[in-house]
Amino acid sequence: MTKSALDDIRVLDLAGESGVYCTKLLADLGADVIRIEPPDGDPLRDIGPFWGDERNPERSLQFLHNNTNKRSITLDITKPEGKALFEKLVATADVVVETFQPGYLDSLGLGYAALTKIKPDIILTSITGFGQDGPHANYAWSDIVGVAMSGMMNLAGEKEDPPNRPYGNQSYICGSIDGAAGSMMALYHRDLTGEGQHIDVSMQEAMIINQETARLTWDMTGRIAQRTGARGLIPIDLPGIGIFNAKDGQIFAYLGTPGGARWTTMVDWMEREGLAEDLKEGENLEMVQSLDLAFLSSLVREPDKLPARIKVLSHMRQVFERFIANFDKWYIYEEAQKQRLMIGIVSTPEDLAKNPQLEHRKWYQDVDHGDGHKVRLAGPPYRLSATPWRIHTRAPLPGEHNTEIFTELNVASSDIDKLQSAGVI
Repeated sequence: MTKSALDDIRVLDLAGESGVYCTKLLADLGADVIRIEPPDGDPLRDIGPFWGDERNPERSLQFLHNNTNKRSITLDITKPEGKALFEKLVATADVVVETFQPGYLDSLGLGYAALTKIKPDIILTSITGFGQDGPHANYAWSDIVGVAMSGMMNLAGEKEDPPNRPYGNQSYICGSIDGAAGSMMALYHRDLTGEGQHIDVSMQEAMIINQETARLTWDMTGRIAQRTGARGLIPIDLPGIGIFNAKDGQIFAYLGTPGGARWTTMVDWMEREGLAEDLKEGENLEMVQSLDLAFLSSLVREPDKLPARIKVLSHMRQVFERFIANFDKWYIYEEAQKQRLMIGIVSTPEDLAKNPQLEHRKWYQDVDHGDGHKVRLAGPPYRLSATPWRIHTRAPLPGEHNTEIFTELNVASSDIDKLQSAGVI
């Protein structure tokens, strides 16, 4: 089998919801990730939706997705026997990933300083809401707190809306990505110098980094970025920019901007379909021929001409809307791409499931969960030719690898039974 990028790395996974994607990224690159669950099972197993709509801790789709390629043990690190077993594991590990409140591991005698006494070159990756220090370090956090406190919520949605929470636990995902990247940089540093380190990831900071254009807006114009929705930065409805209704869904268009064909190409297509109406006549044609980003930027510099131009632009938008409404979204997308027109589908989950590009690249991964049942999971975030990303095992059952891993630590089978009876594992 082809070697994976992190085949020789062991990771101890103590992460909650805000960091479990970090350890998935490492596991799917080949690391031996040991998921450490409490003896009564991981609470993340109770998060829906559930495979087959059957509420069951072994069928949480979020858990199945985020824990591919991991092994699972159950262990209570707050008990002396559990702490001792964890310390034995640390001696075999390269990275520990955790998402507890700052200082919690220290209170158990398992903070970074204590771990380095067990293994001097250990890497501890901590993913929290606000980082390990500062006045907010011990404040409670969740995904919505991350997007709110980063400023991202203030930029999400239409201008007339209240601030919106972006879909999909963006704070958890961004914090996890930064945690995985930081862990790999620390591994590289360790290989060069023999030194481990403590990686401190703040979800708030990870989300602020996502707003590069907001910072640039202030640096370049002195203006604070605000919600613009589909309209963008120009405060009028423009033809061919924004979300438009097709016969069976929606498309997003960004015509007249750098990187794609000009508006004249769009009107030629509309004419071939017999739906250009009067866009090749008089002042409408003049606008079609001049409409590009430079022209749009000039609108605010010539306010005396703005009312007449807005009238023409509004008419063009109405004609464009009527054109789009005549066709299915996939037809619009494919035809537009042939002509280098910047139009894409506003994809629904069904669109993504049937997307021919994703199908061709075999992006979806069918993972065997036993008894002939397969669950289709999301595929690779990147593709490495020499050390590929891959899913080779399903998400584990709670404590599925207890005997296997504790035996590696030279724990006798009789002692494993006693630890289980005592609620340590």
